[in-house]
Amino acid sequence: MTGSTPSQPESTPPDLAALWSSARDLHPIYVEMAREFVIDTPGFAALDEPTDVPDRETVEHAQQWLRQMDDRIQVHQLRQFLQTSSLVDREGLVLMLRHFLGQAAHTDSARDKIDFLLVQYFSQGAPTELDDNGADIAYVAEGLEPVLGKVELKAPVWLNTLDRVLDAARRCRSLDELLHGGVLEQGRKAKAQAGDLFYLPVALVAFTRFGYLMRRAFFRLMLTDLNNILDGLTELEENGVETIDCRRAQFSAQEPIVRLRMICQSWKVMFQAEYSSGQPLRMLVDLRASVDAALGRGVDAEGGEKAAESMTPAKAGAEKIAARAAAAGTSAAAKQAPQAETPKAKFVVADDAAPEFDVSAATPEWNPDEDSQPREQK
Repeated sequence: MTGSTPSQPESTPPDLAALWSSARDLHPIYVEMAREFVIDTPGFAALDEPTDVPDRETVEHAQQWLRQMDDRIQVHQLRQFLQTSSLVDREGLVLMLRHFLGQAAHTDSARDKIDFLLVQYFSQGAPTELDDNGADIAYVAEGLEPVLGKVELKAPVWLNTLDRVLDAARRCRSLDELLHGGVLEQGRKAKAQAGDLFYLPVALVAFTRFGYLMRRAFFRLMLTDLNNILDGLTELEENGVETIDCRRAQFSAQEPIVRLRMICQSWKVMFQAEYSSGQPLRMLVDLRASVDAALGRGVDAEGGEKAAESMTPAKAGAEKIAARAAAAGTSAAAKQAPQAETPKAKFVVADDAAPEFDVSAATPEWNPDEDSQPREQK
C-alpha cells in the first residue's frame, strides 16, 4: 500500500532536529491549553530557549513532557480549544496530526484526537459548495494529501459499515432520532472495532469522510429542528397563544413565545458558547417536543408536567443558558435588525459552519445516554 506510514519503524533512529523543532512549535499550543483548562503543570522551559538542537536527553525530556500533556488533555478539550482559538492554523493542524500519527502507542484517546484533527483539517479546506456526493473517498484523500501523502484507495470491505451508518443518519428526521436512535453509537463502535486497522491510510481517509458527512447531517438536523420550532411558534401566535409549557426543556411552565423565538434565533451561537456541555442539545430536542405538544401533534401532553417544579441544578443551568442566548440574540438583532424583526426568519444550512460540531467521537457532550434514557421514536 502506498502513502505515508503513521509511525516510524523501531529500527529507524530518531531525527533529533525534527523532534525538537516539532516540540518547540507544539509547546505554546499546549501551554495555552493548560492555561485555558486549568491543568496545573509547568511548561518545558528549554523549549522557549533559542537552542537549535540540544542533546538527546533534553529532546527525550521534551517528548516526555508532550506525552504527559497528551495524557492530561481530553479529546473534548482539544476539540473545544481548536474551534474557539486562533492560535492553531491549518499548518498547526498538520503539525499536531504528525505528532499523534508518529506515536508508537495507539491509545483510544490518541485515535479520537487524530479522528477529530483529520476531520477539522479537511473541513477547513473543503469549499462551502461541496455537496455530499462530491465528498467521495477520492476527493477526501486528495484533501488529506498534505498529511497522509498519496493513498491507495482500495478500501477493505469492513469500511462499508461507515456508508451504512451514513445512510441511517440521512434517514433521520430529527435531532432526537439521530441522538437517541443508535446511529451515533454505530459509528463509535465501527471506529473502536477497527483497532490498529484504523491507522491504515485508506481507513484514515474513510473515517475522515465519515466524520465530515456526519457533521453535516447533524448540522442539518439541528437547523431543521430550529426551523420547525420557529414555524410552530409562529403558528401558536397566530392562534392567539402567548406562552407554552416548556418544563420538559428546563424552562418555565408558562414560557413566553417571544422569548423562545429569540433564544432559537441565537441558539447556533449558544451551542458554540456552551460547547463543553451536552445540555443545550437535549434542551433543543425537548423544546421541539414542547412546541409539538402545544400544537397537539401527538406528543405526550403530560411530558411537561413531569418536570420538577423546584429550581434543580439542571433548571438553574437552563436559566443561565437562556440568559446567554437572550444576550446573544440581542447582539445579533442589533447587527441584523431586519432579520431579527422577521417572525418567520429561519436558519440556512451553511456547510462552512459544520466544523463547529463533532458527532463521531465518544465524548461527554455527544453522549445523551449518560444522563437520560433513550426516547421512544415518535
